[in-house]
Amino acid sequence: MTLFDDSRLTAMGLLAEAHTGLSAKMHLSFSAAGLSDIDFETLIRLARSPGQRLRMSDLAAQTSLSTSGVTRVVDRLEREGLVARQACASDRRTSYATITEAGTDRLGAVLPQHLADIETWFTGLLTPEQLSTFLATLRIIRDAVRPCATAGAELTASG
Repeated sequence: MTLFDDSRLTAMGLLAEAHTGLSAKMHLSFSAAGLSDIDFETLIRLARSPGQRLRMSDLAAQTSLSTSGVTRVVDRLEREGLVARQACASDRRTSYATITEAGTDRLGAVLPQHLADIETWFTGLLTPEQLSTFLATLRIIRDAVRPCATAGAELTASG
């Protein structure tokens, strides 16, 4: 075995190839609905969060964006009427991004095709046992490399 035959390199390569391939498949349905990949990620995270809102800092932590990057995405989605900002009543420094009815409608329009794509190109290729193991494995890795990925997912005492 040479240095280049290391199974760790194979694991990273396969993960990168799978991600790239899945992203390409999903991109088609997103763009047909007038959304970029990050628009979809932002809207789905808001829709699946308590109260359908997240603090801007938590939204940045959950996505692959910096704070300024998430601000630009939310600004654009706000101009399109898909997201609104809400000020925090108890802390003027904090603001929330919340999905609007138009955002929910847009997301609802793309979700049937997105779920079909997921079934065709991802989950449908695995047995229920394989999927369960895979999800548990991904959570272990995600929690190690992105500990803030679920920031704001639970309701806090203040809101």
